[in-house]
Amino acid sequence: MINWQTLTSEQQERFLMRPNTEDDAKLRTSVEEIIELVKDNGDDALKMLTLRYDGVEIDEFEVSEAEKTSAIKRLEPGVKAAIDRAYEMITSFHAAQVQDDIKIETLPGVNCTLLIRPQQAVGLYVPGGNTPLPSTALMLGVPAKIAGCPKIVLTSPPGSNGQMAPEIIYAASKCGIDSLFKVGGAQAIAALTWGTETIPAVNKIFGPGNRYVTEAKRRVSQIQGKVGIDMPAGPSEVLVIADRTAKPSFVAADLLSQAEHGPDSQVILISPDNSLILAVEAELKIQLKSLSRRKIAEKALSNARFILAKDIDQAIDISNIYAPEHLIINLEKAEQYLDQVVNAGSIFLGPWSPESVGDYASGTNHVLPTYGYARFTDALSLKDFQKRSTVQKLTREGLSSLSDTIMTIAQSEGLDAHTKSISLRLEEAAL
Repeated sequence: MINWQTLTSEQQERFLMRPNTEDDAKLRTSVEEIIELVKDNGDDALKMLTLRYDGVEIDEFEVSEAEKTSAIKRLEPGVKAAIDRAYEMITSFHAAQVQDDIKIETLPGVNCTLLIRPQQAVGLYVPGGNTPLPSTALMLGVPAKIAGCPKIVLTSPPGSNGQMAPEIIYAASKCGIDSLFKVGGAQAIAALTWGTETIPAVNKIFGPGNRYVTEAKRRVSQIQGKVGIDMPAGPSEVLVIADRTAKPSFVAADLLSQAEHGPDSQVILISPDNSLILAVEAELKIQLKSLSRRKIAEKALSNARFILAKDIDQAIDISNIYAPEHLIINLEKAEQYLDQVVNAGSIFLGPWSPESVGDYASGTNHVLPTYGYARFTDALSLKDFQKRSTVQKLTREGLSSLSDTIMTIAQSEGLDAHTKSISLRLEEAAL
């Protein structure tokens, strides 16, 4: 625990730095080689790389209808019911984000429109293999379908049996996604970018992944005019602001639920109550003992921060500087502090709103900006699966009414052709 008041501004800045992510030249070179291999050799490269990294031989990457039927039949009814319920909640929240085109007449005869259209081809990357994430299939598939994207392609690494996880297949079927491919890692990102004999190229790639996937997404997004990505990604993180009314076991559980994601995850607790921080630290040791991913969580906790703040206002100020992926406000009357929060990916209010609900089934999206990107970007939503274009249509009278304004500004900028495009029309109108 650190008392925020005892730190200089430089020390405060260093204390809030994320854990160093290894700038691995070997990783970058490896990812670049994978991308080039897939670009040049298509499915043959995918077969070789799947054997190398996943340890399985794949002859047909697309999941057949027979495989889908068999996988769904094997799935336990309770798992299906849980996915059904989560699908309903996520659909409800994202369907509410549907927006009509915006049309306005800014002046008589000057008509402007904001056209909203779906992305035409999207690729959804869902972590799979032996730790499948059907929740991510829902978080990506639901908004893609609601947005009306004509082509939706989902890729996920095969398990040791060479099959896509049945949970992911079922989640994809709930979203109406038919094009499923058993391929993962950087090679999947390359396939979605360039296309292969069986996997179509897309315009935008969505979804989280390991360091190889993250680096591949970063690289392909820099190819001019080729493919876009949803957002930059980094290790998972949660910041909890709590007061004396918070239950230490709840706070500890929330910190651990994020710490178990990976050894590079970061968890932070800020409170003006010294006794609460001490109680949470003690509770962490107790709860750690029962975790199946204890070693991972322990490693993540080595990067944890426990901060004693002067008051709640200062705690929120610190959080805004950090800009967390997940922010839990476990305070008495938590809602009254919401207006003070300006930088956070997803916010959880009160003692009964653990971060886990957002991961799975509250309805909000769990694809969120990490590593401080919440300062300038936001949670994945319906608009990420859409494009916006502006349209203008002027009558002769509408152009005439704006002509002086346009020509004056164009002349001040020294752009004669802009001025000419207006004056020619005015001359024609006068005839």
